[in-house]
Amino acid sequence: MKRIIINVYGLVQGVFFRYTTRKVARRLGLTGYVKNMPDGSVYIEAEGSEDKLKELLEFTKKGPKHAQVEKTDYEFKDSQNQFNDFIAE
Repeated sequence: MKRIIINVYGLVQGVFFRYTTRKVARRLGLTGYVKNMPDGSVYIEAEGSEDKLKELLEFTKKGPKHAQVEKTDYEFKDSQNQFNDFIAE
């Protein structure tokens, strides 16, 4: 089990990015959360198997239909097992 922290930049708020990320993460069996940040980016923390986290990362590089992702920064860490579900804040 691993943890990934992802910051997504571009036109990523107001385009169902959080909702779709939650849907994808839950389908992949991941736990964690996604939230909008004051600077217009989206912040994601997720835990699960590394292969499923990589699938989530690939989704975030494109996002939902109306998103325009300019940049995605990410970092893998050790899992802390602190989440029970995947939520959108």
